[in-house]
Amino acid sequence: MKFLLIVGFWISILIGNQECTPEQAQVFSITARTEEEVEILRNVSSDYETVLWQPAAPSHIKANMEVHLFVPAASMTTVKGLLNKHHMTHKVMLSNVEELIEMQTRNDSTDPRSSATYYEKYHSLEDIYDWINITIQDHPEMVQLILIGSSYEKQPLFVLKLSGKESHPKRAMWIDCGIHAREWISPAFCLWFVHYAISFYNLNHDITEMLNNMDIYVLPVMNPDGYKYTWTKNRMWRKNRSRQEDSFCVGADLNRNFDANWCTEGASKRPCDETYCGRFPESEPEAMAVANFLRSHKNVIKLYLSIHSYSQMLLFPYSCSYEEATNHQELNELAHEAAMNIRRYYRNLYKYGPGAKTIYLAPGGSDDWAYNLGIPYSFTFELQDKGQYGFLLPPKYIAKACNEALTAVKTIAMGVIKKTQ
Repeated sequence: MKFLLIVGFWISILIGNQECTPEQAQVFSITARTEEEVEILRNVSSDYETVLWQPAAPSHIKANMEVHLFVPAASMTTVKGLLNKHHMTHKVMLSNVEELIEMQTRNDSTDPRSSATYYEKYHSLEDIYDWINITIQDHPEMVQLILIGSSYEKQPLFVLKLSGKESHPKRAMWIDCGIHAREWISPAFCLWFVHYAISFYNLNHDITEMLNNMDIYVLPVMNPDGYKYTWTKNRMWRKNRSRQEDSFCVGADLNRNFDANWCTEGASKRPCDETYCGRFPESEPEAMAVANFLRSHKNVIKLYLSIHSYSQMLLFPYSCSYEEATNHQELNELAHEAAMNIRRYYRNLYKYGPGAKTIYLAPGGSDDWAYNLGIPYSFTFELQDKGQYGFLLPPKYIAKACNEALTAVKTIAMGVIKKTQ
């Protein structure tokens, strides 16, 4: 009898522990096979505090498309129940979300002067502003600081102008990072690129040629409010942090806020949606600041690059329509060569092509707007990976992701220099 009581006691402990184990946030991979399942998946990804990682909006979900969905711990039982009810299978892509976030934010290298691994870590907005100050102090002969505006929450929008020592009139290129807050590998690349350009000028042929023939404007964080919010409140946040009197929802998608087929199919007029296009083109101060700067430099800027993640793609106009760019063949050749060089040096595959035909319609994008402004070579890079970690790419992959992007930047920039001589 005593033995049975002891056994019963331990069974009750084990069952109790099992029941009390809290659910963890996870990322699911789900593929809808029928139109009915597509509608169910669109509904699930629009509610229950889930966050759609891929594609960018529920309206883009199609039959037989792999969908990546972040499910918070509080909604796990409900979402699993709905999927099971409709006999929809899912695969757990990431079961250790909290651990990955902690890994990304762990940082003991806040001073680039004293840490060899500074550029292989993610950095908070405050750290990035400190890095900007250190960079301009240490390299005044190559780096100039330009304030192009401020964000909705009055964070400064700093651009670094990189120049070589050649004094003749130059063309220019532009790189922006961090337009979408949760894409942390993007600002990491801008820091990596600036450091590389300064360190290898007169040592590496390509970067020396680029800086001798082009001024390079780099905006490390285009969406500072959203980026800061991902560090302090919600790691999955995408939009900026603007507010409107007539809505309790916060933020607009800055990459739907430019005047390129603004707010047509592929963007949303609903302020609560991830792809909300804003009240009007350039309604957001961050988009307006970039547009104003590019307008004032449109005669010299020949190459526009916007850095995003994830999915490993090199995209060019158009994303706002299925129309082909006037110089489609040139853009395609440059993207092809860049993708081939990444494959040759890093054994990694990048898809390339016009945005709308390669992924989906995305009107109001900065790359299409810059192209229509008259900047003849305009690209959006989607960096690592293809979904294994998605937006939670661990720091150990930063170096490879940035080297791949650097290879593409150098390949395309060198091609543009030849074409515009």
